[in-house]
Amino acid sequence: MARLYESPAEDGRVLARALDAFRQRTSMDMVFGGPVRRGSVAMEITALNGARTRSAANLVVHKGEGLGGKALVLGRPVMVADYVTAEGITHIYDHAVRPEALQTLTALPIVVERAPRLLIYLGARAQVSLGDRWFDTFSPIVRRIERDLAVDDEVQRRLSLLQQANGYPALTRGDLFDIARELNDLADAIDDESVKARLQAVGDRFAPSVAPDRSTVQPLLRPREIDVLREVSRGLSNREVADALGLLPNTVKSYLKNAMRKLHVSNRVQAITAAREQGLI
Repeated sequence: MARLYESPAEDGRVLARALDAFRQRTSMDMVFGGPVRRGSVAMEITALNGARTRSAANLVVHKGEGLGGKALVLGRPVMVADYVTAEGITHIYDHAVRPEALQTLTALPIVVERAPRLLIYLGARAQVSLGDRWFDTFSPIVRRIERDLAVDDEVQRRLSLLQQANGYPALTRGDLFDIARELNDLADAIDDESVKARLQAVGDRFAPSVAPDRSTVQPLLRPREIDVLREVSRGLSNREVADALGLLPNTVKSYLKNAMRKLHVSNRVQAITAAREQGLI
């Protein structure tokens, strides 16, 4: 079966984490789903959690067809207590559902910017009575997924601007530095530590290449880097700073090195001076 499109790697990671979280929170027997094609015309099931077979793997679900297709049309969750006898949906995908012996089934669209981005199915191999309060129990998971996808979209948009920057006269060096700063600000909004680290690394990678005018743009320093500079300005050694902040000496050294690079200075004395000039410490 031909794939609809190659979904972004980050979408795949968000989906995998979402399936784990939904299964733990809802105690459903099987949770599965995949990305929605642009225009919400179809989706492809690319991830399975709790499956007994591969019957649903890479199944393409079209808008308006089956439970998932109905959820795409409505833009909201759709549930059936007994899938086999359910009315109001087409049963074109029964061949994928029956091998899993699923009875109660919910199709949940994850919506970003008013458009479904992922479609997640929650299935039980027995008839389960579910109500509005059941949906409320996992609404924080939905909000977190939507936020992570929205943040990733913004990161990709800004990376695209950065990649075009060399031939883009409308972007000044200060503009590029602001973009790098916002990448780090976006990182602060992410709970997942691996994603946070990736965003911070990208922001750090681009920030030093911009070298803006210090009089108009402040350096892109993280709160911990400012904390380290503040302690260093008191005359403390790296080990003493580490003890004061509850960090390892090598971590303090790394923060200090990053701060010096972002401030475009070569030693800690110059870093303290530059940070004080810009009101950072």
